[in-house]
Amino acid sequence: MNILEMHNVHKAFVGVPVLRGVDLVVKQGEVHALLGENGAGKSTLMNILTGVFPLDEGSVVFDGKDITNCTIADSEAAGVAFVHQELNLFNDLRVFENIFFNKELTTRFGTLKKQEMIQKCDEVFEKLGVSIDPTDLVEHLSASEKQTLEIAKAIFFEAKLLILDEPTTALSNEEIDHLFEIVNKLKAEGKSFIFISHKMPEIFRISDSYTVLRNGEFIQTGRIADVTAPEVTSTMVGSSFSTAEIYTPREMGDDILELESVSGPNFSDVSLKVRRGEIVGITGLQGSGASEFLQSIFGELPTFSGTVKVKGEVFTHNSIHHAMKKGVALLPANRKENSVVPDMSILENMYLSEHELSANRQVIHKSVELSKYYNQKAKLNIKAESPYNLILSLSGGNQQKVFFARWLNTDADLLLLDNPTQGIDVGAKAEIYKLILKLAEEGKTILVNTQEIPELQRMADRCAVFYSGKIVKILPHEEITEQIVMQYATNALEVEEAN
Repeated sequence: MNILEMHNVHKAFVGVPVLRGVDLVVKQGEVHALLGENGAGKSTLMNILTGVFPLDEGSVVFDGKDITNCTIADSEAAGVAFVHQELNLFNDLRVFENIFFNKELTTRFGTLKKQEMIQKCDEVFEKLGVSIDPTDLVEHLSASEKQTLEIAKAIFFEAKLLILDEPTTALSNEEIDHLFEIVNKLKAEGKSFIFISHKMPEIFRISDSYTVLRNGEFIQTGRIADVTAPEVTSTMVGSSFSTAEIYTPREMGDDILELESVSGPNFSDVSLKVRRGEIVGITGLQGSGASEFLQSIFGELPTFSGTVKVKGEVFTHNSIHHAMKKGVALLPANRKENSVVPDMSILENMYLSEHELSANRQVIHKSVELSKYYNQKAKLNIKAESPYNLILSLSGGNQQKVFFARWLNTDADLLLLDNPTQGIDVGAKAEIYKLILKLAEEGKTILVNTQEIPELQRMADRCAVFYSGKIVKILPHEEITEQIVMQYATNALEVEEAN
């Protein structure tokens, strides 16, 4: 039985077609992967399903009922729940208050039935096999618990179809295992899922079937068991996609970054030297301290002890502004929270950092900024119709290129990249890899933090592996493999020796 049937869906914005004749059919009790590059039309299709946008042409039938051009409330009432990548939770409210937000249980006198709401939360958490205190503040929950809370909200209000948009982005391997256990448990009870992700191993692990969109058009659908990951990837990008390594060695200069016994939040006693034109990968399991390490070099987090030198000069001021003045840039993880200024245009987003450094100049010269914009647009191959469009009009990969340009405009020569391809499709990832290598060839010094080892194989000259806040191994390029990195990232070698 089909829980969802979307047929011949068309949608255009200001006369520009975004979806052209798209079909999507999801069966009851299955996990259906919705695949495609950023900009393929996945989000628009889901926004039509959840009542955010009306469609221009086509039909939507859910659970046997026509919900074409429904409202958000109609979609929720029908049993559709959208668990977004950026979770819609209130950190300063308690767990049970989040679940019952705007749907509170009250007495006939209008007072809250607090204990009843707490009890019902306990019941749904027990059903999901998780241990979350309904009275805890949401800000105290881990990323995995917040993800579970969003699913619990949907289940509590009888959702029949859950849309999971990049649900594993901020999760550790153990947390991903737990999330997938919950998904499989609910699937066995007849719940259906649309799973949106760019991570092929997870797609093939959890999904039963798939649909591929490309450039707003339906391309292919089928059972996951009948295809391979390279076949799906090739279908997504429209041409054969090479997974071969694109790493190229290059000449390197003097030491640009020198760290000696540096300690900070969640990391300690880190010593490392990085040369001009070198790409050093930083990796480790979730919580290993790798991200905090980059943030401390940039001055976003403090350093407790040790010495940081950039271009031979000791950093005596641990501040973002001081780091920027010395040519240090940080591309932070989670660009939607930490990089995007949604109400600003592409052009404005691009020149933000540059004008932070030149705050004494009161006037922003439009012609000068446009010249820089078009120069960076050509150099980085940014696909944008107009510099005056909102930054949100771009795909994730093109947004990330704008943020690269933001820092290149400051003449930064030490680039700290924290998960730079997070939430970006496979085609855009390849472009980002080539961009990073090109910048290194131009003399930029680059530190890249990622948990995706194939990325490091394609870019890094060396790889520093973090475990429990310390660098436990620095691997040369030829030794960067999944097996070797994970041995150090999980401390497996020490465990093996102890046994």
